[in-house]
Amino acid sequence: MDDASRVFPRDPHWRGPDSSRVPFWAYTRDDLYREELERFFYKGHWCYIGLEAEVPNPGDFRRSAVGERSVILVRDMDGAINVVENVCSHRGVRFCRERHGNRKDFLCPYHQWNFDLKGNLQGVPFRRGVKQDGKVNGGMPSDFRVEDHGLTKLKVAVRNGVVFASFDHDVEPLEDFLGPVILRYFDRVFDGRGLKVLGYRRQRIPGNWKLMQENIKDPYHPGLLHTWFSTFGLWRADNRSELKMDARHRHAAMISTRGTGGKVAEVVSGVDSFKEHMQLNDPRLLDIVPEPWWGGPTAVMTTIFPSLIIQQQVNSVSMRHIQPNGHGSFDFVWTHFAFDDDDEAMVQRRLIQANLFGPAGFVSADDGEVIEWSQESFEQKPYHRTLLEMGGRDTEDADHMVTETLIRGMYAYWREVMGETA
Repeated sequence: MDDASRVFPRDPHWRGPDSSRVPFWAYTRDDLYREELERFFYKGHWCYIGLEAEVPNPGDFRRSAVGERSVILVRDMDGAINVVENVCSHRGVRFCRERHGNRKDFLCPYHQWNFDLKGNLQGVPFRRGVKQDGKVNGGMPSDFRVEDHGLTKLKVAVRNGVVFASFDHDVEPLEDFLGPVILRYFDRVFDGRGLKVLGYRRQRIPGNWKLMQENIKDPYHPGLLHTWFSTFGLWRADNRSELKMDARHRHAAMISTRGTGGKVAEVVSGVDSFKEHMQLNDPRLLDIVPEPWWGGPTAVMTTIFPSLIIQQQVNSVSMRHIQPNGHGSFDFVWTHFAFDDDDEAMVQRRLIQANLFGPAGFVSADDGEVIEWSQESFEQKPYHRTLLEMGGRDTEDADHMVTETLIRGMYAYWREVMGETA
């Protein structure tokens, strides 16, 4: 039996637990994808929804997503944060079409059912029928109760301005879900300071949603795929670094301290994309100012499974939200932000450095492209497999970048939750 046959249990050649080989069908099977939605997005997990700063005033709302389900983040008239499903309880219409706005209530256009900002049903036209020729026509049954037919309300957790929600009201507390290690890096960025949104980017990537989680759990590709990073020393294999996971290996933090830049033979040897004499026309992209809250590292990429990536890459900070739509496609929504106590120079610096990222960013455009190329191959050869053995086969934290341990950890967790389904 050759090593290529060491895959997951559904393959007849599988020979034992191993997260270092992932069969291509893990990215292509519709039945598996539907089960992933149920087990990772709709049950047992917290999913990112948005920032409180996106809905600062009573009546403000913003449309978001949990898995494939459309949800609405809204601040009600009492100032509380709510998340409700964007599905009318009458005939299932996705009633909210705007991405954001301000409302006193929600109105379904089909039959004018009306809901308050907490998701409670307020009004039903013709509920008591219509009088005509001395009789009452229609109307709802006498036992119809408006309190039984509100919108689906999600459980909500807000921590330092970041909103998470779950369809599963029995989900563990958010802090337990993140665990103490990842909570530390979450609170490093979100330490209670006010936030202000700088802008959004949105792209549709033709690849399986897990590939983006993999990409941000893969610390050794940036210095190879992204010439920009290796040339200017922002993320290279010789940077001081740490890789940390929560106890169940679902979430991770990639922590890096910027190098000095310039060519280092052992780092760039054999890297065809490296351009030794590459220079910037606009030096503001590297106009980096260390901030006290960094605590040393110049970059920390935190993946919160299944739907969120928190990016701090020097002065650029953003949320990256994974929104699946089919086994081979996902929307990727970027929310760039600043802090209320930033001066104008820092806000401008964050905006300029944001040009490294997003669908047309000097760095992130590469990621979307290689994810697409990967998915193309997966569809053509479902019983082949990927290989995740850089740095060994374990799922331990590491103090270097030349490893795929974080991805192996994620798939160990994936197999734990998916069980015999996979």
